[in-house]
Amino acid sequence: MHMARLIQASGPLAGASVIVTRPAASAGPLRRRIRGLGGVPIGLPGNVLRAVPERAAMRAALLAARTVDIAIFVSPAAVKFAFAACPKLRFARATRICAVGAATARALIRHGMRDVVWPRGRQDSEGLLGLAQLQSLRGRRVVLIGAPGGRELLAQTLRNRRARLTRIDVYQRQAPRYSARQLAALEQAPAPLLLLASSADALANLRTAIPLHLFARLAAGDTVVSSERLAGRARADLFANVHVAAGPAPSDLLNAACAALARHRL
Repeated sequence: MHMARLIQASGPLAGASVIVTRPAASAGPLRRRIRGLGGVPIGLPGNVLRAVPERAAMRAALLAARTVDIAIFVSPAAVKFAFAACPKLRFARATRICAVGAATARALIRHGMRDVVWPRGRQDSEGLLGLAQLQSLRGRRVVLIGAPGGRELLAQTLRNRRARLTRIDVYQRQAPRYSARQLAALEQAPAPLLLLASSADALANLRTAIPLHLFARLAAGDTVVSSERLAGRARADLFANVHVAAGPAPSDLLNAACAALARHRL
């Protein structure tokens, strides 16, 4: 145990408190990687994910979409909630299944989906829209599986490309209600503080859901975001030291966090 503490203390995130804003159900791997780099993860989910209440209608929509030309899953949560509602969901052999990124693709593959396509570069809406399979869509039936709200870029661009688009919302995002224990963990967290965020909603919810003095402490630390677009939102929300990661993958966020902390230690 003593040796484990020594190893942890020597990592690139040694001594740092790393705020994880991903929903609790999907944050486990990221928290483990933070510990492996010597940091102390603190869970402060920016969103709570829930199944949509119209479960029967959602299930019927998924079953009706099995023969579409293209099925797009926008997040690992979209995969989780879709298959929770419809465990035996299978698409026609001719249906092209697309994922917004590698984590979503892995979730689909675990559910038996084959030949999943996802962007190998930037793993977001822009990267997805750059796929060759999504360029010529006139008259093609496309289903977008995800949650209401968020960015409209993906849906709007698919419509602009003349796709016959159907949206199926399988989950919804809700603002968090933090417990006294979560707030105390943030208040007592030793500096430096590093916040990891890949969602504009998460940043906005943090600003409104935690007491002002704790938000001020959080915003004065370092904030690592997954895109330039999100960096602009973070600065507008008064986060002071914003660093842009190469993408939303845990490795991207952690590489940027390590680089930010290393600059402090120069």
